[in-house]
Amino acid sequence: MIYTLTLNPALDHIVRLDYLDLGQTNRMDQELIKAGGKGINVTKLLKNLGLDSAILGYVGGFTGDELERILVKDQGLWTDFIHVQKGFTRINVKIKAGLETEINGPGLDISIDEIEALYKKLDQIEDGAYLLLSGSIPKSLGVGFYKDIMERLKEKSIKIIVDASGKALEATLALRPFLVKPNLRELEEIFGLEIKEKKEISFYAKKLQDLGAKNIMVSLGKVGAYMVDISGKEYFIRAPEGKLVDSVGSGDSMVAGFVYGIEKGFSFEDILKFSVACGSATAFSENIGTKEEIYKLYKKM
Repeated sequence: MIYTLTLNPALDHIVRLDYLDLGQTNRMDQELIKAGGKGINVTKLLKNLGLDSAILGYVGGFTGDELERILVKDQGLWTDFIHVQKGFTRINVKIKAGLETEINGPGLDISIDEIEALYKKLDQIEDGAYLLLSGSIPKSLGVGFYKDIMERLKEKSIKIIVDASGKALEATLALRPFLVKPNLRELEEIFGLEIKEKKEISFYAKKLQDLGAKNIMVSLGKVGAYMVDISGKEYFIRAPEGKLVDSVGSGDSMVAGFVYGIEKGFSFEDILKFSVACGSATAFSENIGTKEEIYKLYKKM
């Protein structure tokens, strides 16, 4: 079984207009509301590939109800959210007017009882399952919350994947996550430097492995991706060419591609190739990549 945890989901309000005139009334040309969150995006792509997964996390208020309605009734996904007593699921506004501007909400205030309710759900995860810890952590939970989850589950044989940044990611490394997936900027942030050459990507990714991560995949945007597997073997795959439509969710799609590849018994080289195809299919589309789009790119690579 596959479980994705999204602690800080959102309704993404996407608006398009030709030009944003600051300080004035602007009228949008188009708008769209999506259920957003890194773990949610992983579940969406896995569903497109024919693999079911359960979405865990927190929702609240009228926006939380709408987010769950979109996921369950509109998209046919399986959710097991905890509904918090105070506040409401955030709304993230994404303004596409030439350059993209984002205004993200702060997230929910989670109580001690609600934290314990999540732990009880996590305790039910069976050996052999996948658990994806993805995205930002609400301030009320603390930056070490992913580490706390891994500490609680460390006696189980669960493949835990961490797709987070900064201190939230660093704190988990000693607990040997099955995969971590920083992008290039996040890798630079961890080590406090600028990476300019491919050999530096290799060097610092291997440092993450030295710190405990089993497999490391570094997304490099339109360039492609790098991976070092659990045996220390390295791979670099160039991204296929295509027109960028929306990069949101492309990194999450790569994580989904990794899980799918592992489940289907792909070699690590093909896993990375498939992951890049997944990320690219999403980047070249208004929505999460479809199975047809993914395999079309994968066969070309």
